[in-house]
Amino acid sequence: MIEFSVQTEIARAPEEVFAYVADPAKLPSWQTNTVSVIQEGDGPLGLGTRLREVHSAPGGKELESLVEVSEFDPPRVFALRMLEGPLPIDGRIVLEPVGAGTLMSFSGSGQPKGLLRLASPLLSRTIKRQFAEHCANLKRVLESPSRIGLE
Repeated sequence: MIEFSVQTEIARAPEEVFAYVADPAKLPSWQTNTVSVIQEGDGPLGLGTRLREVHSAPGGKELESLVEVSEFDPPRVFALRMLEGPLPIDGRIVLEPVGAGTLMSFSGSGQPKGLLRLASPLLSRTIKRQFAEHCANLKRVLESPSRIGLE
C-alpha cells in the first residue's frame, strides 16, 4: 500500500489556491512531469468530471491515465480517483485558512498491482518526494509577484 501526505503553507487565500489546483490547464505549471490534461465531456469541472492526463516518466516514456473528480467542495476539498493508469494513486487536497494564507494538505493512497506491489515501500518514498516537489512548485507559482492576478 502506498500512502503519503505533504503539507504546504501558501500565502494566498483558499479560494485562489482552490481555483488554481482545480484548473486542469494549470496542472503542468506546478506538476512539472505533466505533459497534458484533457477534460472528457463538456461543462464545468465538478464532481464526476473525468480527465485524461499524460505524464512524462523516466526514460522519456509517456504514461496516460484517466482520473475522475471524486470530491469537489470549493474552496475546501478537491480530490481525484484513478480509474485507469499504470500506478493507481488517488489524490486529495484539503485547504484550510491559516494566518494570511492557506494550509494545503495533499494526500495520496493506492495499491500497486503485479510486480509494482513488491516495490511499494520504495514507490511510496519516491512518490512522496515527487509530490513534495510539486507542492513546493505550486507555492512558488502562486506566491510569485507576477501571479498576483492569478490569470
